Amino acid sequence: MGNSLETKNMNAKLDTSNRDDVQLTVVQILEDMTKDWEHGLTGPITAETGLMADLGFESIDMVMLIVAIEERFGRKGFPFEQLFMTEGRYVEELSVGTVAEFLHRQLNG
Repeated sequence: MGNSLETKNMNAKLDTSNRDDVQLTVVQILEDMTKDWEHGLTGPITAETGLMADLGFESIDMVMLIVAIEERFGRKGFPFEQLFMTEGRYVEELSVGTVAEFLHRQLNG
C-alpha cells in the first residue's frame, strides 16, 4: 500500500465522481477476493483483466462480487442485470474496466 491513492481510498470516503478511484476500488475488491485463488493471470489486475477468462470467475463468484461492491460503495440495488445481460442473454465475459465504468455511471448518473 505504498500508493497514496490506495491509502486515500482505504482511509477516506471514496470519491465516486472520479472514474480512476472507482476502478481502483474494483481492483482492490477483486484482489481481496482472488488473493488465494490459483488463476491464469500472471500480472496485476488491470482494466483489461477478464473476470471469467483471466480470474476464472463462476456464477457464485459474481454474486460474491456484487455483495462486495454493494458493501464497499455503501449502496444496494445497482441494476447489475444491465451489466450481466445483453439482448436477453448473459454476457460471456466482463472486463474490470467494464465493471468500473458501469459503477461510475450508476454512482454519478
